Amino acid sequence: MVLLSHPTGNANVAEVAAALHGAELLAGYYTCVHWRPEAAYARFAPASVRAMFERRARVRLPEKLVHSHPARELARNALLRAGRLDLVTGERRLFSIDAVYRDLDRHVARELGRFSGLRTVYAYEDGALDHFRAAKKLGLRRIYDLPIGYWRASRKIAEEEAERKPEWKGTLNALSDSAEKCARKDAELELADTVIAPSTFVKETLSMFPGVPKQIIVNPFGVPARIAAPRALTDRAAPLRVLYVGGLTQRKGIAYLFDAAEKLGKAITLTVIGRKAGSSAALDRCCERYRWLPSVSHEQILAEMRAHDVFVFPSLFEGLALVNGEAISQGLPVITTRNSGGSDILRDGEDSFLVPIRDADAIAARLMQLREDRELLKRMSDRALERAAELTWQSYRERTVDAVRATIMAAASA
Repeated sequence: MVLLSHPTGNANVAEVAAALHGAELLAGYYTCVHWRPEAAYARFAPASVRAMFERRARVRLPEKLVHSHPARELARNALLRAGRLDLVTGERRLFSIDAVYRDLDRHVARELGRFSGLRTVYAYEDGALDHFRAAKKLGLRRIYDLPIGYWRASRKIAEEEAERKPEWKGTLNALSDSAEKCARKDAELELADTVIAPSTFVKETLSMFPGVPKQIIVNPFGVPARIAAPRALTDRAAPLRVLYVGGLTQRKGIAYLFDAAEKLGKAITLTVIGRKAGSSAALDRCCERYRWLPSVSHEQILAEMRAHDVFVFPSLFEGLALVNGEAISQGLPVITTRNSGGSDILRDGEDSFLVPIRDADAIAARLMQLREDRELLKRMSDRALERAAELTWQSYRERTVDAVRATIMAAASA
C-alpha cells in the first residue's frame, strides 16, 4: 500500500491519487486543505474563499482516505487576502508556501507509524525530506515525483540568462533559492528509490545530481478531455493571432517571444495571459504594448485558445508544460522548445514546431511560415486535435500504477 502527500493537490496529484485508489494501492492521502464543494462549509463560504480553494477539489477520494492538516495553509491564504505579503513572501517566513510544504512534511513523518501494511510513500519535491527519513527507518520504499527539472540545471540556465538579458533578471526566481533549500532538494533525491519525471528533459537534467544515480521513470502528463471541433481555414490577409499562457518570467523565455513579435510587426497580433513574476521594467513595457490579461479562469483560457491561431511557449526550463497539451486540445499548433518537455508529447513538423531556446529568429520564422501558409496552419491544427485525443490521462494513470508496482516489487526482491 502507498501513502501519497501533497500540500495543495494540483491536477497531476489528482490523477496519481485516482490511479492509486483505482488500483487499490492507496493507503491514504495527506494534504493541507481538503476542499469539498458539497460540504456545508463550502456552500456558505464567501465567493472569494470558494474561488481560492475550489482547485483543491480536484482530488476526489473517499473521506476515510483523506487526512488534512490545514492550519498553516489557511493562515497563509488569510494573510494573502489581507495583503500581508511581508508575512508570506520568502522561504523562511512562517507562513510562506515553503513553510507550508515543510510543515506538512513533518506532519506526515509523525503519522507514518499509524499505517499497517504500508509499503511505499509517494511525495513531491520540497515536501518529502522528513517523511522520507522516517520511511527509510521503517523500511518503506520512497517514490519522488520531480515535476520540474533539477535545481542545478535551473540555476545554470538562470545565471546565463541574467547575463544575456539583465533587464529581465528580476523575473528569475531560481536565483533566489537559498543554499538551505537547494541542499534539502538534494537530500530528498538522495533518499528516493525511484524518481518520476514528467519528461525526458527533466530526466536529463538529473545528470547534474552529484549523488547516487536513481531509477528514473519518465511519465508524461495527459491532455484535457474536452477537445475542440476542427477549425476552418483562415484568411491569409488577416494577421496571425498568437497566444501565450503562463507566468511572465524569463524562465519561460517570454522576452524571446516579445522580440519575435517586434520583428513581425503587424503580421501578427499577440495576447499574453499570466501574472508578472518579480519586477522588470522591460516586462512592464511589453505588457503595455501587447494585449495582456493578468488572470482569467480556466474556461476563459480555453476560449482564448479557440480564438487564436497558434500557441507559443518558448520556455527555457520546465518539467512538462501542461499548457502545451491544453493548446493542442483546442486545435492550436504549438511553437515551443524541447526544454518545455514538448518532445515527449508533440510531433515536430506535424502538430508543432520545436525551436531552440533563446532563438527569437526561429520563433519569428515559424510564425511567418504559418501566417503565409494557412493550409499548413489548418493541417497542423487538425494534427494537434488528433494528437490530443491520443494523450489521455488514463494512460498516465496506468503508467503511474506500473511504476509504483515496480518499486514495490523491487523492495520485495531486495
